[in-house]
Amino acid sequence: MHCSSAKAGRFRLLALGLPTLLVLGPPAVFALATGGAERPAGAATVPYLDPSLPVAARVDDLLSRMSLDDKLGQMTQVERRYITPAEAGTYRIGALLSAGGSAPKPNTPEAWADMHDAYQQGALTSPLRIPALYGVDAVHGHNNVAGATIFPHDIGLGAARDPALVRDIGAATAEEMAGTGADWDFAPCVCVARDDRWGRTYESFGEVPELPSAMTSLIDGLQGAEPGGPASVLATAKHFVADGGTEGGRDRGDARIPEEELRAVHLPPFREAVRRGVASVMVSYSSWNGVKMHANRDLVTGVLKGELGFRGFVVSDYQGIGRIDGKAGLTRAEVAQAINAGIDMAMVGAKWKDFIAGLRAEVADGTVPMARIDDANRRILTQKIRFGLFERPMADRGYLGTVGSAAHRALARRAVARSQVLLKNDGVLPLRRGAKLFVAGRSADDIGMQSGGWTITWQGSPGKITPGTTILEGIKQVAGTATKVAYDRDGDGIDGSYDAAVAVVGEKPYAEYHGDRPGGLALDDEDVKTVDRLRASGVPVAVVLVSGRPLDVAPHLAGWNALVASWLPGTEGAGVADVLFGDARPSGRLPVTWPRESGQEPINRGDGKDPLFPFGHGLTYGGAAGGSGRAGSG
Repeated sequence: MHCSSAKAGRFRLLALGLPTLLVLGPPAVFALATGGAERPAGAATVPYLDPSLPVAARVDDLLSRMSLDDKLGQMTQVERRYITPAEAGTYRIGALLSAGGSAPKPNTPEAWADMHDAYQQGALTSPLRIPALYGVDAVHGHNNVAGATIFPHDIGLGAARDPALVRDIGAATAEEMAGTGADWDFAPCVCVARDDRWGRTYESFGEVPELPSAMTSLIDGLQGAEPGGPASVLATAKHFVADGGTEGGRDRGDARIPEEELRAVHLPPFREAVRRGVASVMVSYSSWNGVKMHANRDLVTGVLKGELGFRGFVVSDYQGIGRIDGKAGLTRAEVAQAINAGIDMAMVGAKWKDFIAGLRAEVADGTVPMARIDDANRRILTQKIRFGLFERPMADRGYLGTVGSAAHRALARRAVARSQVLLKNDGVLPLRRGAKLFVAGRSADDIGMQSGGWTITWQGSPGKITPGTTILEGIKQVAGTATKVAYDRDGDGIDGSYDAAVAVVGEKPYAEYHGDRPGGLALDDEDVKTVDRLRASGVPVAVVLVSGRPLDVAPHLAGWNALVASWLPGTEGAGVADVLFGDARPSGRLPVTWPRESGQEPINRGDGKDPLFPFGHGLTYGGAAGGSGRAGSG
């Protein structure tokens, strides 16, 4: 363990009161607690607990010892609110998860580690002592944990066009996860967003396959140069496949596209994720030409596992199997369809016992062959052994100090600056130190607004939801004491004595289908009124747009002196200020096409439509195009 001796690891298990210490022989205890580092001389151990053996040999040995109960449990992932640590062992549960916002009380890194270890000690009471995975949606940092570093959402990283930066973000996220015990990240989202009305647009790196393909470098950061090493967590490529191509941009909708388009646009990022050795792939809630992905054997088994050669395991989306027939509830028929389609692990909620019972019945009557059960278990166990869970099952608390650390926040600030896209500038930017500035807007002084969805809770929320630096605080920090910075949320109090005004406006937080906007992408009336109030003073106005996608700004743009697409920058608002004051030159470029009006959606590179700003657009100070020709340049 990082920063921990083998002896400390053994004492930690003792402190947790791990029941297996009373029933296992010394070899197994030492294998679990120390990875074999202090095995008594001459002590034998079962092959699957021997880290010196090849992974395949260990898996073969373990499979040969497993009952049907063991195998069905391994294929089950349960949301933590619906299971006790004791049940995790009794039912041989393979994995647990925290859905968005599902956190211990208090929500602290230490409480997360304690919660994880309690569930893990429960899992280790199962007859074969198979450790459980613990999964989280750490989609822009370890974002369920209060105090964690919140990085820009993927759309901003797509604008930055820097795979090495994204890899570093993955490594930082893995460290924060390791300290709290979470060892499986449901990221990266490698979807290709083709319609900005989609509520998950900000989870995409961009609208062309080259961008998410390049940003699969996040996998390298999460999993590490050597999976199973310090701060190495399982990554997940999601959502398989074409969730960004649904008709009308409807989340969980239907991608009514030909196979040629599916292969050309939506499949390449998964091919690249597989090439990088991604441990798991998550199936989409959506459909392709009327067939639910959770039941699409041709794509899951035929294309992903067969054609692409994926050797990891496939997990369902949360309760996705129960949505196959379009009705509420989980049926035996849906269970059989999903497992036979190639799903290896079911992510389930309160009805997890129904899943196990249903799968047992489908195996008993031959609908689901044992060969399929064994294949699923082989895939799951291979990753558990590959990532060292049998040797290091507990939270690596030596990494707790990395959660929200100064180094990680500095990395996030740099990522924020790199992600800013300067769309218009008549000379008001960069702001001048020593000037008299006025800042307004509901997103100017609000960590929750600038972080967006998937932040502390599933949908996110406005307010001081986690520590960080707001954009207003960043402006004051970067401006220095010689610069007068006034602020009013609504823009009241401005007059002609100010040298410039900054309006920070945009979208309220949302996630998934809650963010679908089929009716259009207009600016909020409150935001429009705030900007107009600033403009009425006669002071030059720079608009900073905090949003998860392009919004309909064309009707207002002529009256704005500058426009910066800030996306959803996360907790380090000083990175926005670095660009506003010119400490960092704007270099971001659009990862999506910006429409003239919402009626142009879907609008994408090369489709012949006339956008307000094309894919790849981005200015820098002086007016020249930004960017450096990195992957996905347009």
